[in-house]
Amino acid sequence: MADGGRQRAFIGSFTAAGGPGIVTAEVDTTGALTVLGTLDDVPDPSYLALSPDGRTLYAVSEATRGAVAAYRVSGDRPEPAGPPVPVDGSGPTHLGLFDGHVLTANYGSGSVTAVPLRPDGTLARTASGVLRHTGAGPCTPRQQGPHAHQVQSDPSGRWAVSVDLGTDSVRVCTLADGALALYRETALRPGSGPRHLAFHPDGTRAYVVNELSPSVTACRWDAAGGVLTPLSEIPVLPGAPAGDAYPSGIAVSADGRFVWTATRGEDVLSVLAVEGEELRLVTTVPCGGHWPRALTAAAGGLLYVANERSGDVTWFAVDPATGIPRRGGSIHVPAASCVVLG
Repeated sequence: MADGGRQRAFIGSFTAAGGPGIVTAEVDTTGALTVLGTLDDVPDPSYLALSPDGRTLYAVSEATRGAVAAYRVSGDRPEPAGPPVPVDGSGPTHLGLFDGHVLTANYGSGSVTAVPLRPDGTLARTASGVLRHTGAGPCTPRQQGPHAHQVQSDPSGRWAVSVDLGTDSVRVCTLADGALALYRETALRPGSGPRHLAFHPDGTRAYVVNELSPSVTACRWDAAGGVLTPLSEIPVLPGAPAGDAYPSGIAVSADGRFVWTATRGEDVLSVLAVEGEELRLVTTVPCGGHWPRALTAAAGGLLYVANERSGDVTWFAVDPATGIPRRGGSIHVPAASCVVLG
């Protein structure tokens, strides 16, 4: 918590679709949100990440000429901490912190960029390296080339892991002297369209939500060898979708008993029970709006959903026995795209 013990949420949005930029909200003891302020200084800050000490917020600018920006968050509105830094890629959709760098997943150019962090948490003036993905998939036009959609550190902190929707694969990478290098690439089912990955709290399992087929791929993760092994693919819907069905976010409960996903079009949250190395679909519930782009699990058994097209952020309290979310309330945030708690 960056401000005297007061918990806050930071919400990204698409300014090109009428979003307010970055929204700061206060979080009360029930998980309810109250908007404190907004900042609109970069186009489409669609994904955010908070530094471990809670003092600095990082945002992508999901533009054709993509960038990353840093902000101080001691007050009710983020304050820019230096100019945005170009990522030498287009359409960055996600970012994560790894080994003294901010990494961005650049969907449009199918690449991952590393930008060094200074000791005070601000960004270096230029990127130190760009790793360009190669490959394609069978689902045209979505997979005519690589589309990096997410990048993050693994729980051990030894590896950077990137998920590519266009190549149906997950890449495990290293970072040395500011340069990213591919260590191992794991192929998933052709046409599945992997979007995001979430690790189990025990660090030995991982779950990949697939956008082009409404499913999750359960995997084993070996941090010592940097090896991701797909085990099974589980549907996140109880039957065939009635229309559009594009899964987006994925989260794992703090106790490791449940996995949740969000699916756009069907506009539902799916509850999956963790049973050893397998998953079992328990049920689905309405997401509280339309087109849930991101799903965030928070302490105290709370889930937050950024519903992009209905323009709201909805929060849910999770039943600890069943894992089933119960809607608590929502706030209006046009073109909401992600929620980060700090």
